[in-house]
Amino acid sequence: MKNSYSSLSVAIEDLQKHGYTEDFNLIGEGVESKSLKKQWKAGELDVVKFYRFEGMTDPGDNTILYLIETNDGRKGLLVDAYGAYQGEISPEMIKKLTIHHDE
Repeated sequence: MKNSYSSLSVAIEDLQKHGYTEDFNLIGEGVESKSLKKQWKAGELDVVKFYRFEGMTDPGDNTILYLIETNDGRKGLLVDAYGAYQGEISPEMIKKLTIHHDE
């Protein structure tokens, strides 16, 4: 696992080799894995690291890649546009995804 990556696709490929194999999707109370047909609430997961990727020409291409570990040992990735989780997401999950600039 590196401190930075040149692109989102390079990061995903490398992080999958490090065991982050689940493809998580953001839902109201937490995340879900469609392949496992399972959901985890905010209190059942930790965001262990994140990477930012900024589009070269289009600000709409800005994304964040979150590395998530669940309380039952699942490790996976959540790809999200900057601030896209502000809609129907629980306050607990927003707090989990909040980026602290002192990290």
